[in-house]
Amino acid sequence: MSNSSKKGIWKVISASSMGTMIEWYDFYIFGSLAVVLSTKFFPSDNPTAAFLSTLATFAAGFVVRPFGALFFGRLGDLIGRKYTFMVTLLLMGGATFVIGCIPSYETIGFLAPVLVLILRLLQGLALGGEYGGAATYVAEHAPKGERGYWTAWIQTTATVGLFVSLAVILLTKSLLSKEDFDAWGWRVPFWVSILMVYVSVLIRKNMHESPEFAKAKAEGKTATNPLKESFGNKYNLKFVLLALFGATMGQGVVWYTGQFYAMNFLKTVQMIDASQVEMLLGIALVLGTPFFIVFGWLSDKIGRKNIMMAGMLFAIVLYRPIYKKMYETTDLTLKTEVAEKTKVVASAKVISETKMDSVYTTTREFTDGTVSEEVKTVHLENGKVVLDDKGKEKIETAVSKKINNADTIMLVFLIFVQVIFVTMVYGPIAAFLVEMFPVKIRYTSMSLPYHVGNGIFGGLLPAISTYFVTNAKEAGNPEFYLEGLWYPIIIAAVSFVIGMIYIDRKINTLHE
Repeated sequence: MSNSSKKGIWKVISASSMGTMIEWYDFYIFGSLAVVLSTKFFPSDNPTAAFLSTLATFAAGFVVRPFGALFFGRLGDLIGRKYTFMVTLLLMGGATFVIGCIPSYETIGFLAPVLVLILRLLQGLALGGEYGGAATYVAEHAPKGERGYWTAWIQTTATVGLFVSLAVILLTKSLLSKEDFDAWGWRVPFWVSILMVYVSVLIRKNMHESPEFAKAKAEGKTATNPLKESFGNKYNLKFVLLALFGATMGQGVVWYTGQFYAMNFLKTVQMIDASQVEMLLGIALVLGTPFFIVFGWLSDKIGRKNIMMAGMLFAIVLYRPIYKKMYETTDLTLKTEVAEKTKVVASAKVISETKMDSVYTTTREFTDGTVSEEVKTVHLENGKVVLDDKGKEKIETAVSKKINNADTIMLVFLIFVQVIFVTMVYGPIAAFLVEMFPVKIRYTSMSLPYHVGNGIFGGLLPAISTYFVTNAKEAGNPEFYLEGLWYPIIIAAVSFVIGMIYIDRKINTLHE
């Protein structure tokens, strides 16, 4: 490739990647703040239900992504890649900014979660149109035989977007007091989005249409009805279904397990301090992200299928051992407590003339440097403990752990291993999908299986897995924390079997 060609493709990569990264940032800022948002937009009398409701709202954005893929994919195949994903960027940025402006549940009641849900649906529609456009746009600029390498840069944007969301949250927390962040500071990451969107729009407006689409349009070879030609044609529909069930379905659950499920597991099951969790995940992502490029490049040499299937197989076999080790690393029952350093502080919070909370804060230190804080809140009314719906005393217990350096290193390593699985399945998949479909229906055809695989199968993972874990815990299962993994393991296993049997290496050159 000549220097001018390299310069040109780097411009394409930069413009496409920045916009796509911002869209992922917008989408994932909600997930990164799920624990905080559950207390702002949902009733506070049942924290578990509020958290599950937040995860369900988060998942709703994923569920509508296929509809965004159909709508914007059709638009992209009719009028072009450039203008379509400019619209998706503006829609995503606007919805994110407005989420940061919505009053809390205490202020406007049930209107708060309703508005948040509507905006999450708009975000999902926008993201449904963004990824296919960016991946297609870059692939159609890439030299022959190098699509895996160049499209892998787009693959980094989802992880970079998650990393940036964590970095912005950590920075905001460090600049504000805990009280200020809880009161209004959590809104700042949503507001920051609008500035990044503005910069990206300035960059994207100077981009040219992709050469392959421009050529097809000039020759009158664009689709007149992309939806019908993509899904009404039995031959093409076969490839759409193969892409979904043999690749993106498994890739989707591996992606979300390695990043979002890991984050929720550290926060809600291991009870590690939220700032430490964001640091752990941030370090693992920085170490793992370059491997998207490595596996994208390698897929140009040895084929996409082998790398993606290996990533799924590793995940299927190793998830349960990895998460068992993660849990045991910070399990307080396996550590030695320094009894003389245990402190208990009692306080009272008056709510009304008849209601008050008795709060008992117990701080424990362990020989390995771990520190835990347990806050037990007893709800009282007229001097008696309030009973819940099941007739049990309404006592809430929250535990937070500050982990030591050795445990930090171990957890970073275990998350990093999961990120490697992610890079194996996700690094080559953009090129894989682009090469399955002809130019005139490429945007539509590749977007749908990608967003069904990621939006439906992957996006529902946090809510479904949390539900499994909660049920297993209530049933008294000692390894309740592993039950949520059955969902990604089964989905990835089905995808692995279908992919190994039906995906042919010739797909890599189907539309070269």
